[in-house]
Amino acid sequence: MTNTVNDEMNTEEIIRLIKESKKKTPARAFISGDLKGLDWGELRFVGGSDFGTLKGDLALIEESLKKHASRVTASDVEVLARNSAVPLADLSKYEARIEPGAIIRDRVAIGKNAVIMMGAVINIGAVIGESTMIDMNCVLGGRARIGARCHIGAGAVIAGVVEPASAQPVVIGDGVLVGGNAVVLEGVQVGDGAVVAAGAIVTEDVPAGAVVAGSPAKIIKQVDDKTISKTQIVEDLRKI
Repeated sequence: MTNTVNDEMNTEEIIRLIKESKKKTPARAFISGDLKGLDWGELRFVGGSDFGTLKGDLALIEESLKKHASRVTASDVEVLARNSAVPLADLSKYEARIEPGAIIRDRVAIGKNAVIMMGAVINIGAVIGESTMIDMNCVLGGRARIGARCHIGAGAVIAGVVEPASAQPVVIGDGVLVGGNAVVLEGVQVGDGAVVAAGAIVTEDVPAGAVVAGSPAKIIKQVDDKTISKTQIVEDLRKI
């Protein structure tokens, strides 16, 4: 696997981060009233003198609304998460194409020109190589490691491992195609250039250049010119 990103976390680091993090309940409140000059403390306020939005921890929002009850005539509070230990990632740091609706947690490494499609869920510690596409509604579990120039098909699940601490992550090599709705289980390694057929359940390592299918997945052939023509990535989709 090409070392395109260098932010891989081990299990102990993830467990320590979650254990030691201050659990937060992020929320936002839409408020109206006589808001001019009010002090919102640590909360972020965006709006004007009679209407605006507060963002921050739920407890602080509730405290502030109570404090300013005489001047806030209406409010609607929306809770975005509950006792969350890991925030969502700052998407601006990635040189990648990330479409609306993708959920990416903090401490995820994403290589240059990768593509993350709508509905993808990527958990803490995952690593995604350059020019790899994570298609719609994929799930990449904690510490999943995906190589460069891969395509992980829509609805595929790459199992994650945070506990037990001894569990090994899934490692997918460079140039791998994982078909739609396939599942790659804990600890499995998929070699460079391999193809996992749609709907396959992969429970054992896949050698480089092999094509596997079925449940559990078995080798059905080696990648050939016909396979390559059907699985070749489109570089134009990976240009930012």
